[in-house]
Amino acid sequence: ETGVTAIREGFEECEYLQSGYRNRLLPLPLPHIQPRPNGDAQKCDTEPIATRLLPVATHYQYMLFWYAAETLPPSIETSLNASASEAFALPPPFPANMTLAQRVAEDQNEDGEVEEPKRHEGTGVDEDEAFYVGVLMGVEEAIEVLGGSSGDVVRRAWEGVCLRKKMEGEK
Repeated sequence: ETGVTAIREGFEECEYLQSGYRNRLLPLPLPHIQPRPNGDAQKCDTEPIATRLLPVATHYQYMLFWYAAETLPPSIETSLNASASEAFALPPPFPANMTLAQRVAEDQNEDGEVEEPKRHEGTGVDEDEAFYVGVLMGVEEAIEVLGGSSGDVVRRAWEGVCLRKKMEGEK
């Protein structure tokens, strides 16, 4: 299952946005041509938002799947830290009945301030990844820093977030 792999990769070794941050896939209402399970009428899902083939050697390519993900709310982060026997622990999925506004509210402490997600040190799996330092940044900055088609993927994910917010506001 590439979704589980994406969550682990995002925590352990993604060199761009999430390295060291626990995360989970964020269901978005983006169009795709993947078949849906029978009777599944959900408007948001966690399919990859982009794929890319990268040449590695003469006879090998690396297939890259891009997913939209979110950092975890403090309550889940705390729970995983307390119960996990290893650094990586698969978080619960984004609740099907939760709106983005409800999710954002989970990041606020008693004083109404937003708590920054915890970054875990030393999550890279080899000596090259030991030097990756994950940082959180705004959408526009991420698009600029990544540039090109990687920035386009961030833009597509953000468009999905904005569309979902709009859909939830119409209820």
